[in-house]
Amino acid sequence: MATVDAMADSGLSIGQVAQRTGLSVHTLRLYERKGLLASEVRRDGSGRRGYSARDVEWLANCVKFRASGMPLTTISRLAQLVREGSGNEAERLTLLRDTLELINGKVASYEQHLAAGASGDPWQQQPQLAPTEHTPQLR
Repeated sequence: MATVDAMADSGLSIGQVAQRTGLSVHTLRLYERKGLLASEVRRDGSGRRGYSARDVEWLANCVKFRASGMPLTTISRLAQLVREGSGNEAERLTLLRDTLELINGKVASYEQHLAAGASGDPWQQQPQLAPTEHTPQLR
């Protein structure tokens, strides 16, 4: 009975997972090669990948991690820690906090940018004009 449950739990094809996550088949294969999945992808007797609902949930998190600016190497490390199981929660938390600091910095930058009434991308450096004899200098 456990074998039937395991098969049902890994019954999603790579195409189905691509549809559910919005990731391309190519990206899913890349994520697998880079070690970004929280569990090993199972294969059937013909070598076709079989994904579980847990795999889809993890991949949805990976999409959010990437959107937040988390590098693939950090996601890979986090996935490795998850695969290792309990006992490394402090390191997982540190990785997530580092990314949270990045996000908070981006949010603060946009808040300051908008509060100043500026337009455009706050991450683009505006060229600074060097003072000339025709421009007043602030002292």
